[in-house]
Amino acid sequence: MVTEGKILLELGHKRLILRKNDTVMIPMRAVHRVQGLTRKPARFIELAIGDCDENDIVRLDDDFGRGVPRTSQSTSRTRFAAPNIAIILAGGSGTRMRPITYEIPKALMPIHGKTLTEHLINLFKKYGTRELILSVGHLKEKIKSYFGDGSKFGVDMTYTEESEPLGTAGPIRQMKDRLTETFIVSNGDELKDIDIQDMYLHHKESGALVTVALTTVQDPSHYGVARLEGDRIKEFVEKPRKEDAPSNLINAGLYIMEPEVLAYIPKGASMLERDVFPRLAKEGKLFGYPFSGQWYDTGSFERYERALKEWKGIK
Repeated sequence: MVTEGKILLELGHKRLILRKNDTVMIPMRAVHRVQGLTRKPARFIELAIGDCDENDIVRLDDDFGRGVPRTSQSTSRTRFAAPNIAIILAGGSGTRMRPITYEIPKALMPIHGKTLTEHLINLFKKYGTRELILSVGHLKEKIKSYFGDGSKFGVDMTYTEESEPLGTAGPIRQMKDRLTETFIVSNGDELKDIDIQDMYLHHKESGALVTVALTTVQDPSHYGVARLEGDRIKEFVEKPRKEDAPSNLINAGLYIMEPEVLAYIPKGASMLERDVFPRLAKEGKLFGYPFSGQWYDTGSFERYERALKEWKGIK
């Protein structure tokens, strides 16, 4: 029973939002997950009824790490965590970084003694996301050889391969059978330090199908710029003149998505920015999450050099 706040109960493939005084019966030995949906701490009571021992109730704890058995009435604070799965889009050929990327894929470009992808791994690990899928294409064998199964980096790493370029949306559709719960998608050529826990809370509270991380730039004329009404993204205006830009907020290349978004992705090569987000925005299902943490695009020599000089790592 929920005694304070609002929680998300994940029971198998079911997701239930429970409010104060709501109760639900959970079968014995059913593994379940509880997450708070309010910024203030939520409270719930688990009460074991009938004959049972400590092995009969299995609840994954709030940091999604250790199993916490409950055999008697207890009260616990929940801490909002992050999705279990993150996809890193690392299939690009890095044309703006040639000739270096003829030999080194963007995913393995060095930044302060680590590859670009390792910095993303550290971000996801910070918030408990350890099941990572790399979408690979250009020089894919070098990437797979470097990361292997991810165990050296403290994660579970698997791959989806692009036999031909699929854009930013196509690789996600390839993984549709694995994406049965909320998941993260990140571009692979950016450094970012985002409070994913808070972004996830924002995403769940809004009811969005997709939440886009938004960062502020001084001159938005080189980017797709978000026009918002409240937290809803109405559209992205591509490369407007500085004086005509609807905001200084641009797409930071990290998204939290619900599995239902897969129905919006066409077969074959497609782009989130061009083929998916406009439809979601029109239906009011695309939300923005402005953040103030570090963000660096490393897709050109000039921007890569800036990142080398200014990136401070994941805090």
